[in-house]
Amino acid sequence: MRSFVLGLGVFISVFFFGCNSQPSLQTYFVDHQESPNFISMDVPISFLGAKDVKMTDRQRQAVNSIDKLNMLGYSLRSGDNDSYNKEVNEIKDILNDKRYNELLRLGNLNDGRVKICYVGDDEVIDELIVFGRSNKYGFAVIRVLGDDMEVSKIMELGPIISQLNTEDINVEGFMDFML
Repeated sequence: MRSFVLGLGVFISVFFFGCNSQPSLQTYFVDHQESPNFISMDVPISFLGAKDVKMTDRQRQAVNSIDKLNMLGYSLRSGDNDSYNKEVNEIKDILNDKRYNELLRLGNLNDGRVKICYVGDDEVIDELIVFGRSNKYGFAVIRVLGDDMEVSKIMELGPIISQLNTEDINVEGFMDFML
């Protein structure tokens, strides 16, 4: 009986204290992907036709470390400012959690802002987050998910992004919804 009570106590402790009650981007995506005013897309990296693009070895290593992209957008065209501000503040609160490390922030109040964060250490990451928002159009959050992605290599992908095949995954539909 004593071991049963001890085992039950350990189980309850792990259950209550082991669960992180802090919201994450993953739960935010799941909770909002079917909501009105939102659009979402999951894109496996293989759908982008990266194997057909000429790139350096470091760029190829970066692409190979990426598994998929999760994209979630909110359009002000289909929503209202109060709801938009509530959702932006919720994402900002999530990204202010200590597990998300800020990499870059740019923009201004008139044109919009972009914040790039990552999950992992300074060398190797498992998630890169791009949060862009505009008081005119809405916002988008892009999660780049992978294994052991190196920040320095990922940042070298900028020049080849326009060469990737986005026709088959309807990125234009995502952008049309946003704008």
